[in-house]
Order: sequence, then C-alpha cells, then structure tokens
Amino acid sequence: MRNAGVAGVLAAGLAPAVHAQVAVRWRLASSFPNSNANLFGAAVAFADAVRAMSGGRFDISVHAGGELMTPLGVLDAVQRGSIEMAHTLPSYFYAKDPAFAIGAGLPFGLDAAQTAAWMQAGNGRKLMNGFYAAYSMVGFDAGNTGVQMSGWYRRPIRGAGDFQQLKVRATGGPMDAVMSRLGAAPQPVAAADLRQALAKRRIDAAEWLGPTDDLALGLPGSVPYYYAPAWWPGGLNMSFLINQKSLATLSAENKAIVDAAAAQASAAMRARYDVSNAAALKDLAARGVVVQTIPPAVIRAVFAAAREVHDDNDQKSPEWKRIHADYLGFQRAQLRLSRLGGSRMEAFVSRMQP
Repeated sequence: MRNAGVAGVLAAGLAPAVHAQVAVRWRLASSFPNSNANLFGAAVAFADAVRAMSGGRFDISVHAGGELMTPLGVLDAVQRGSIEMAHTLPSYFYAKDPAFAIGAGLPFGLDAAQTAAWMQAGNGRKLMNGFYAAYSMVGFDAGNTGVQMSGWYRRPIRGAGDFQQLKVRATGGPMDAVMSRLGAAPQPVAAADLRQALAKRRIDAAEWLGPTDDLALGLPGSVPYYYAPAWWPGGLNMSFLINQKSLATLSAENKAIVDAAAAQASAAMRARYDVSNAAALKDLAARGVVVQTIPPAVIRAVFAAAREVHDDNDQKSPEWKRIHADYLGFQRAQLRLSRLGGSRMEAFVSRMQP
C-alpha cells in the first residue's frame, strides 16, 4: 500500500505537466515570416515559455505574417479584440501616429541596451502603454535586433547630394521622411523581394536589419557598396501588443507568466542577434564584402534632416511630443555616462585588439 501511495502522489504531481487541461487559449499574429528564425522565433519562444510556466494550462498559438491576416493588419485586429495579441514592430504604424515609432527606435536614438533600460527602468514602458491605451492595447518588449548596418547601395555615398533621386527601400517609419528630405525616393519593397528589386534596378539601395538577415536574404553581391553605421535605430525594438480586455481577464498568476515570458523571449532574441551578427560579419568579409564607412559630412546632413522630422512630429502629435521629450532626456543622461566610461573604453579595446 505504501508503494501505491507514493505512486499516487507522484502521478498527482506529474499530472499538471503531462495531462494539463488548457484553461486559456490565445492567438498571436506576427508581422514576420516563420522563415526568419530570430524575429519570428521570439514569438515562438514566448508562447513556449507561457506554456511551460503554466504547466500547459495557458496555450498561445503562434501565426506567421499573412497566415491570419496581413502583416500590417495585426494592430487593428488586436485593437478590435479579433485576436488577443500581436508580435510586430511598432514603427510599422507610424502613419497612424508618429509616437508608435518611439517604441521601436528612432534615427540617432537609443541603442539596444539603452532602449532596454528606458523601457524597463525608465519611463519608457509606462509612457508607451499610456499611448497604447487609446488603441485598447498593452505593450511588452519582444526583443531587439542590436547593431544595424546602413545598407547596400548601387553607387557610392560621398556627400548628401548623392541621395538625390536615390530609390531606397521604404522602412515604414520616420526614416522614410528623413530620406525624402534628403531628396531620396522611398519605395515599398517586401524584405523577401529586396535582392530581386536591386538586381532589376527597381531600387538603388536597401537596408533590412543587419549582417545576419542580409545574408539570409542573399543581399551580398547584389550591389557593390555596403555601408555602416546605421543612422536609424541603434537596434530595432520589437513588441508584443496585447488586447487590454484579454490581459485584464487573466489571473494574477497568468499575468505574471506573460510578463516573465516576454522578458525571457526578449533577452534571448537580443543575445541571438549579437552572436549571429558577429558571425555573419565575418562571413561577409570571407566573401570579399568590404564595409564602407558613411562620411561624417553625410551623417551630419542626415542628423539635421532627422531633427527636422522630429520637430515636425512635435507639431503633429501631442503623444509624440510628450514621450519624445522623456526619451531625449534619458538619452542625454546615457550619453554622458557612455562618454566617460563605456564608449571610451570600448574604443580603446577595439584599437588594441589584433
């Protein structure tokens, strides 16, 4: 009888994990294809973590971009409550309100580590969620792409005038407005079509994310010039956007699980990109790709154009103006810290490395 009792206790202890009854079912629609292991993988990692932490009682089905709706239809679907949550890049919805872009990253804005600090320990998440409330949503970080590149160009960029009439891939965010001010002509092209668009001269320049994804899209060799650094975000910040009512109906335990799973998936994606981008950069060098540096005069011209766009947004969107003011204040403090410590030491170590 003693053995039967122990067996019964063990069986009871295992039951939640093995025979869990699903109590909550959600659907997550991503804006990204399942072919992108780093981007789409963050949504899968989130759902897996929620399932594991809840003992299988909270199940989230994950759907790639275009599976349930168009990649850019996810915001409206969450707002309506058609789905419980989305996995997307907030700057895709810049046309609705410029403030969306602040949640993703801005030209000459915070880098990946600074963005995480602003979101988690500064006012970032509180301010963005105050803005998202008007869309019946709550946001959680979903990972950052880390260091980006300026992209692939058909001809060299030696001065700001070289952007005149340059057909560039449209990003869907504030960078389109910046490039337009410089005389370029942003063109909408899906990521999967970038290589063909460059080969057929539909566009003259394209950026996607960084070395990892550039390799995956087959961009090396499509045009001669690869430039760095990226003046758009130092790292694009993805978001999980959750319908307010859906989140409110969760138990305190499940809310905590969502928070923990999002943090886990976000940190893992950033780490994967840091590792894979370094490896991809080495691969590019082995293929003979030489990374060119954008001339300082060009960077200054782009910076001035970005400031003009940001000033325009101050007039267009009260939400942008309020959130952006805090964002800039946080950046100034971080830059003071970096100038004294991090960036100076990093530059020294970089010079000393063989």
